[in-house]
Amino acid sequence: MPTGPVELSLPFTGRWTVQNSPASRVPSHGTTLFGTSHAIDFVPVGADGRSAPRTVRSLFATESPEAFVGFGRPLLAPVSGEVVAVLDGEQDHAARRSLPALIGYALTQGARIRRGAAAIAGNHVMIRAGGSLVLLAHLRNGSLLVRPGQQVAAGEQVGECGNSGNSTEPHVHVQVSASFDRQAQGIPLCFRHPSGGCWVPRNGEIVEA
Repeated sequence: MPTGPVELSLPFTGRWTVQNSPASRVPSHGTTLFGTSHAIDFVPVGADGRSAPRTVRSLFATESPEAFVGFGRPLLAPVSGEVVAVLDGEQDHAARRSLPALIGYALTQGARIRRGAAAIAGNHVMIRAGGSLVLLAHLRNGSLLVRPGQQVAAGEQVGECGNSGNSTEPHVHVQVSASFDRQAQGIPLCFRHPSGGCWVPRNGEIVEA
């Protein structure tokens, strides 16, 4: 097990906002299940800081993931290592920002948890780096560019941002853990800052790479 945070490169380019950051609370996602205690989410946004335009539909119903500015943005390996797990073929489901849609989605959360890690992560890539497993989750259906056993370098494209798995709008979930089972132990992470050093951005922070 690492003795300190696992240092990662940002797994994207462009403009993204931070949600569910371990810099703001631990466990960052409100649970330690599936190694998520120190996970972090990045939501792609435009120059206005929005992930998608606000419409009448966004207030009362579900939305198409294609309406979001980051759907299909390239995702990059945050670390060099061996690809040990890949899942593709999960459909990108409707996005949910409205209160009625979010309430309905929350009622199905238990069922997704019972289906296991793959149902939570959706399409994903897992890379082994040293004794740690680095996960990118919620990738776009059909976008995976790597396979198990393949060596990847940090910065190499592995897929695209999507809305598969336990996701309410297109984003990427990044975590480091010892395994990927229900009781997996989460491991702290940090990201190499463009100006030097390693940091964990806080909730609401805009990150550009």
